[in-house]
Amino acid sequence: MITLLILGFLIGMRHALEADHVAAVASLATRSQTIGETVRQGVAWGAGHTLTLFLFGSMVLMLDLTMPEIFVNYLEFGVGLMLIGLGADVLWRMAHKRIHFHSHCHTDGTVHFHAHAHIGKTHDFHHHDHHHRFPARALIVGLMHGMAGSAALILLTLNTIPSTWMGLVYMALFGIGSMAGMAALSAAIALPLRGSSRGLTWLHHGLQGVIGFATLSLGLHISWTHAISFS
Repeated sequence: MITLLILGFLIGMRHALEADHVAAVASLATRSQTIGETVRQGVAWGAGHTLTLFLFGSMVLMLDLTMPEIFVNYLEFGVGLMLIGLGADVLWRMAHKRIHFHSHCHTDGTVHFHAHAHIGKTHDFHHHDHHHRFPARALIVGLMHGMAGSAALILLTLNTIPSTWMGLVYMALFGIGSMAGMAALSAAIALPLRGSSRGLTWLHHGLQGVIGFATLSLGLHISWTHAISFS
């Protein structure tokens, strides 16, 4: 049982690295101003994911229920729509800042490639608000992912754990593992985003564009895949 519980923690860390989770947290990271803020986003995602996962799992374990496949498909379809919204938000913010890329050549023949944002050009300075607000958006995204990801975990738990209380402990450790994994992943995502924002403007905005398009594309794929199952 101890080995199984440790495995639950490790599986939870691995669960945080699934493609839809990475895409969601990466898109949220584009809103952050510091690495610490990005990590808080990841922890909030993990908390929301753990909350709904534990709630759904507890109901199934205690009441000996099963989740209908059609219900699981609707939840996954909802995750796809959420990813579409997150990816579109990243791209919309880039367009709103009127970011464009261009190169120019100096008289000595040196060529530079730049990305520029033209929002607020009438001002000589800009100001960022760094209040440490609770990352509610990340929590909501985590809540949605927790609902959609609960079915597979519940089936695994019921098939391998003989008692209800052990199943609850397993899910708790799984949730803690997912929080730790997402915090580490968020830090890894934040490093290139924050590093590129200091001087390599073209790379910073290029990374944001890749994140936006990748999240949008994954959301479309997930939504389409599960929409087909409704027919």
